[in-house]
Amino acid sequence: MGKPTGFLEFGREPLHVRPPLERIGDWSDAHPPYDEATLREQGARCMDCAVPFCHTGTMIGGMASGCPVNNLIPEWNDLVYRGQWREALVRLQKTNNFPEFTGRVCPAPCEGSCTVGIGGLPVTIKTIELEIVERGWANGWIRPEPPLTRTGLRAAVVGSGPAGLACAAQLNRAGHDVTVFERADRIGGLLTYGIPNMKLDKGIVERRVGLMAAEGVHFMTGVEAGRDVAADGLLSGFDAVVIASGSTVPRDLPVEGRELAGIHPAMDFLRANTKSLLDSGHRDGAYIPAAGRHVVVIGGGDTGTDCVATAIRHGARSVTQLEILDRPPDARAPDNPWPQWPKVYRLDYGQEEAAALWGADPRRYAVSTRRFVGDETGHVAAVETVEVEWAAGPGGRLAPRERPGTERQVRADLVLLALGFVGPERSLPEQLGCRLDARGNIATGSDRMTSVPGVFAAGDCSRGQSLVVWAIREGREAARAVDLFLMHGETVLPA
Repeated sequence: MGKPTGFLEFGREPLHVRPPLERIGDWSDAHPPYDEATLREQGARCMDCAVPFCHTGTMIGGMASGCPVNNLIPEWNDLVYRGQWREALVRLQKTNNFPEFTGRVCPAPCEGSCTVGIGGLPVTIKTIELEIVERGWANGWIRPEPPLTRTGLRAAVVGSGPAGLACAAQLNRAGHDVTVFERADRIGGLLTYGIPNMKLDKGIVERRVGLMAAEGVHFMTGVEAGRDVAADGLLSGFDAVVIASGSTVPRDLPVEGRELAGIHPAMDFLRANTKSLLDSGHRDGAYIPAAGRHVVVIGGGDTGTDCVATAIRHGARSVTQLEILDRPPDARAPDNPWPQWPKVYRLDYGQEEAAALWGADPRRYAVSTRRFVGDETGHVAAVETVEVEWAAGPGGRLAPRERPGTERQVRADLVLLALGFVGPERSLPEQLGCRLDARGNIATGSDRMTSVPGVFAAGDCSRGQSLVVWAIREGREAARAVDLFLMHGETVLPA
């Protein structure tokens, strides 16, 4: 522990962000850097607890508590306080393949379980993580490190999202020949086409992919496993196969008027926007425009926030976000104690931008969508909503109940359904013969192997929709399991 009284002497440094009305004019990163002195003070706030919950990565109350990849947070906080940045990077890279991703897009469950946060504001763990890795890139400390020897064994990874990339990086580190199959035209999966550029600049993704390619990982874009490459070909051409295809089937909203034009799954909106931005700076017009439209986003979470922010940058006339859940409390509720993830009200970047433009948070809580109302051309014109209250039903399970007399219509020229995902596409796992679980995800054992010997699964396709950091953890776990399988019970990869 570098400074025993640091958490008493220094306050938490607020997140450095560009002003909302400035950043909505472009698609660039919204976070200016921190100076050296400030970062060292923030590292000094770490208490080096006897039991540091920040890196436990356990599930409590159905949500992550602590870092799922078990980052050695107290160690690199102390090293940052001492100015030993390169040593801090060594600690960080032991557990996390892509801290430049998690440092930008992770909701930071580590901070939710920080001991300093029991009676004050937690350590700025996420910020310090990002600054460590970016200094590593800037100083040339992160460079290609191909394995010294190769095993001659081949592994196929289907999908290049965070789980697939983490798995590929680890398998390559173990000396196996790794080929990553990606059906899109760019590597990155969710990192490239699911997260908007202002939240995760695609140059950051390309930088890491370039490093992995230099280390020997083979990437094949525009190739869909199960269609362009037959399932039998994967089984016969590789010694092991890892499915990391994500959870990509969107949850729909089957209410009256769903067939109207102008209603889209959120990911269709986000994917087309990013592709058009990268291809032509939006000059090709190959995206779903929100300019001049009254936009309604149904659903919350990160995807809903990203839709709000993207629609604002298009020049939407208005944005309304509908959430069926109640507004969270401003502070932890009695049934949400530390070290659980704090279920409290937050103004995320998209909502902050909407408030700066129109004077209020765009979210309307505890409302349910009854139907979509169309105009004479068959295009959506409004969303009819009703307020709900949550009450215990049979068995004590909470369920929404409509409040009579609270019906209203919200004007809408464009509706985006940000309701999450119900599972992976089934074509490839069915061709391979993989068993699915009751939720439609690919079933695996504790060793990440599916019901087909030599075929493994990791990330959202087996876990269900989750965080980038969980995908990285499961990709690493799958790589270790594959290495054990290929090397007959031996592995050089960490647990």
